[in-house]
Amino acid sequence: MWIALLIALCLWTPDIDRATLEARYLDAPADRVEVAGVRLHVRDSGPKDAPALLLIHGFGASLHTWEPWARTLAREHRVIRLDLPGSGLSEPDPTGDYTDARSVQLLLALLDQRGIERATLVGHSIGGRIAWMFAARHPERIDRLVLIAPDGFASPGEPYGQAPDVPVSMQLMRHVLPRALLRTSLAPAYADPAALSPELVTRYHDLMRAPGSREALLARLQQTVRVDPRPLLHSIQAPTLLIWGERDAMIPFANSADYLAALPHATLAALPDVGHLPHEEAPERSLVPLLDFLARPR
Repeated sequence: MWIALLIALCLWTPDIDRATLEARYLDAPADRVEVAGVRLHVRDSGPKDAPALLLIHGFGASLHTWEPWARTLAREHRVIRLDLPGSGLSEPDPTGDYTDARSVQLLLALLDQRGIERATLVGHSIGGRIAWMFAARHPERIDRLVLIAPDGFASPGEPYGQAPDVPVSMQLMRHVLPRALLRTSLAPAYADPAALSPELVTRYHDLMRAPGSREALLARLQQTVRVDPRPLLHSIQAPTLLIWGERDAMIPFANSADYLAALPHATLAALPDVGHLPHEEAPERSLVPLLDFLARPR
């Protein structure tokens, strides 16, 4: 019993207080704003009268994941990045609602708050699923759509319409999240092991230890009930770019064929020797097709 208790104490991973995290990762106090009742972390860069891009990160990430892209994109675009509720420096949603419908509601409120009528949505992984759902539900607010290894199709054998079973081992992260264990779970997302730098691991680890963050991440997983995406995808008329690493070990590159078949106006930029996070692992290479897509006449 004493050995088990000692191990538990050694692995226990407490939260980091918000003041400490903000000192490390907040650029300016003005980046903390209230949107639809949630205190969000939002960065708004580039010319305010330029075409708007709204960037939506994936599971466990934060708006910092876009940093390599944002510096270039902000030269000719208004670049808006946010931490989803309970991620990064955004506080958990006081409603306890982490469904995609709630995420779409928050994105609409953010665009309204900034006076943006139409935007290009850029979403990665779970953020990609939120982006295409937004595009299907609110086509009048979409200019273009960029999906980076988007989530949405169920894995073989998984049914649609059911809440997922979150493994007990994952639920334990509420209390146990050693840095080494997190690094091991992040590693498969990168085709190049060198791309997962110690600094990157530290940032992911720090921000997942924000108060309430781990509970919010688990709630988002537990509340995700996938529906067959094809009817919604078929309805999207916005020009769409798919960016996908051919060595994606998280959401297989083969899924790109499903999206190409379902989206009426989609093109694919395949990136050899790149994993699940092209914007982090190969930012310069992955920016080339994105900039070309954004430069095309609408």
